[in-house]
Amino acid sequence: MKVINHIREIRQKRVITQIKMAEDLQVTRQTINAIEKNKYNPSLELALKLIQYFDVPIEKLFYLEKAKEEE
Repeated sequence: MKVINHIREIRQKRVITQIKMAEDLQVTRQTINAIEKNKYNPSLELALKLIQYFDVPIEKLFYLEKAKEEE
């Protein structure tokens, strides 16, 4: 299984830049970019900060993508 997220979509709907979001969360813009591209899964602490930042339930930000052999 792979963790997928909707961070980019939510961030863009709220007209927040990666730079602004990174500053607010005290991480680098590269970290935000990697998370949005599903190249990096955030730590539990950062995932919780993201949930608070967007004020959404965890299911709105993250979900598990099933592998093809599991379907």
